[in-house]
Amino acid sequence: MTVTEVNEQNFENEVLKSGKLTVVDFWAPWCGYCIKLSPVIDQIAEEMPEAKFVKVNADECENISKDYAISGLPCLLMFKNGEPQDRMVGAMPKTNIINNIKKYL
Repeated sequence: MTVTEVNEQNFENEVLKSGKLTVVDFWAPWCGYCIKLSPVIDQIAEEMPEAKFVKVNADECENISKDYAISGLPCLLMFKNGEPQDRMVGAMPKTNIINNIKKYL
């Protein structure tokens, strides 16, 4: 499954109204850890089709970032039934991310 780029126009439909657990990767192009984490998120998205994975450029989507108090990058927020369930901030091992996602599936 591919990772979809989401913005302020489609965040509600792609994330809040999604019928699946949705993992939102908040990132920025200047963030080195975000760049390193991106291929890991792509791999996890391929391995876990039961979840939906999207990316939000925190610089371009300031309102979404403010709404969810994104203060450190990278930040992964997991949404279920339109509500944030958990957050993971910073670079972390792939296995930690997968294990955390599995708690909400």
